[in-house]
Parts: sequence; structure tokens; C-alpha cells
Amino acid sequence: MPNPTPPRIRIGIHGPDIHAGKRHSAGLWPAGVAAAITYAEAEPVQLPESSERSWGEIIESLNVQGVVVVGHDSMAKRCPTNAESLCSWCHDHNIPLLAIDQGTLLLNSSHGGTLYNDLPRDLPEALQHRHPPERGLRHTINILTGTHLEKLYGEGEVVVNSEHRRAIARLARGFRISAQALDGVIEAIEATGDWYAVGVQWNAASPTSSGLDIQLFRGLIRAALAQIETGVLEEVNA
Repeated sequence: MPNPTPPRIRIGIHGPDIHAGKRHSAGLWPAGVAAAITYAEAEPVQLPESSERSWGEIIESLNVQGVVVVGHDSMAKRCPTNAESLCSWCHDHNIPLLAIDQGTLLLNSSHGGTLYNDLPRDLPEALQHRHPPERGLRHTINILTGTHLEKLYGEGEVVVNSEHRRAIARLARGFRISAQALDGVIEAIEATGDWYAVGVQWNAASPTSSGLDIQLFRGLIRAALAQIETGVLEEVNA
């Protein structure tokens, strides 16, 4: 008998999709998180940033199997409680999660990690991670072996469009570093154990993102499919 059609995965997006509607510089697909999810062959669903309902009620009502938490520098001025509670809820219920840009900092802080709020001041020996006159700053990161990120990008050095003033200081318990800049600044993290959670500091859905960045969304979708098919989270191969 033919294999049944895989279920249509629905991915919830929490946070502003600030690049939606913009043109990708390489013309690969439209910029924005929803567009990247669609290109990776899942259905994007916008989650409310605040609600009187619990996350369990929201996720169930929208039939969401995976979550993307997005953010940017201006979110530091806004209350991050709802995004952090969503990260914690996904952990408790084993819902695959991808955190992008400042969403990675929320993922880390929601599990007890700490942050540098101003890299030039708090870590003056760090490389230039933010260059206001030049949008889309790119620099090299090193992807560590044995991580989900290695399966998605390959081992070794990769150039990403990472520009950020804030960064992870102390890694949260239950997480490991999966990529660092050449100055040692943490650029990506992931949960250890059974929960699939990956966070990256670069702008994986912006107009300056790399064609390789679509792998982040495909990895999340494969993790969600594994949840449906087996009932337990399996490691995702690229």
C-alpha cells in the first residue's frame, strides 16, 4: 500500500514578523518568518502576544504542532513575560520550538539563564556584533559538533547575518551551546534531552538571510512530524 500523506504541520509564530512582505536579497523566497515556514512546507499560524486564555488552550484551539518565537532589539523595552511563559510551556509539553534573534534570549532567560544587555559595555573585548550605519552585518560563527545545528548546517564555520547588542551571558541549565562567534560570544543554543528547542541570534528570515537558513525551519517541522508519528521526540537529520 502507498505511504499515507504526511500530516500538514501548523507552526505557531509568537512575536512580530517584522520582515514580512519584504523581498529576499537573493530572490530565493519572500522574507519573513511566515514565508519561510510556508516555503519549508508547513502552515504558519500567528499566535496572540497576550491573551486571557492559557497557552494550552491557545495551542490546542489552533492545532499547532511547533512554535517559532521571534524578537528584535526593541523587545527589550517590552514585557517579555508572555514569550517566556510560552517557552516554558513548550518545554513542559515537549512542543518543538525555534527561537530567532532576541527570541533566543527569551528562551535562555525563561529557563534561568542571564544576559548581557549591552555587549560593547559588558564585554568590550567582543567583536563588533552591531554596526548601526550598516544594516545586515555579517560575521563568522563556528558550529559545534554533535548538535542539532550541525545536522542542519554542517560542522565548522558559517557566515550569518548576526547583529545584536544583547547576548547570552550565563547559559540556562538544560541547554548547550551549539554555535559561537570567533570571539566566544554565544550565537546559538539548544536544549539537551528529549525536547527539541533551538535558538539562534541571527536573523534567519530577514531579507539578508542565507539560503541555508531555511534548514532551521525544516528542522523544526521534521521535529514536529516526529512527535506526531512516534509520540516521542526523535533527533532530526538534515
